[in-house]
Amino acid sequence: MTPKEPVRLLLAEDQVMIREALAALLSFEGDIEVVAQVGRGDEVLAAARKTHPDVAVLDIEMPGMDGLAAAAELKKHNPATKIVILTTFGRPGFLRRAMESGVSAFLVKDSPADKLTDTIRRVLAGERVIDPDLAAAALADGVNPLTPRERDVLGASADGRTIAEIAAQLFLSEGTVRNYLSACIQKTGARNRAEALRIASERGWL
Repeated sequence: MTPKEPVRLLLAEDQVMIREALAALLSFEGDIEVVAQVGRGDEVLAAARKTHPDVAVLDIEMPGMDGLAAAAELKKHNPATKIVILTTFGRPGFLRRAMESGVSAFLVKDSPADKLTDTIRRVLAGERVIDPDLAAAALADGVNPLTPRERDVLGASADGRTIAEIAAQLFLSEGTVRNYLSACIQKTGARNRAEALRIASERGWL
């Protein structure tokens, strides 16, 4: 009988110590081979094209591109790759965005180590693995009230960018940017755009 090929795994995590520890942990499993490690979200797709992983384990908070955006890109161009989000931020809004991106599993980093290896095997078998408490919280929290364009504009307002700077970045008129920001403030129940940005970030709506 031909030996079963190990699971080919891509690992994306910006903190080097955590990434190397995870890679070492997963490599101890006889049926898992870490074929690529990256520290930036915008490196995920290129690494996947080069190494053809069966599963990609992605952090959310990464430079270049966040893990949810990277997951969407990966699912678009490498649909056969199963995606596991492993994050410190167990926010209901992040879970909803992950599901919209075609992610197969969503785990928080304080889960037991054997939970990750079990999850990798389960998603390969076609299952979806979601923390039940987080799933319940996502249902209770309701849907994201912000449209994709509103999320773009509100996210671009970080670091105190001016209306003109946001408009130039997103190729919009200043009046359109003001309208989007006004809608974001109203939908989040905030007093100003800085508070709207904070609320949307905390709820995982961006």
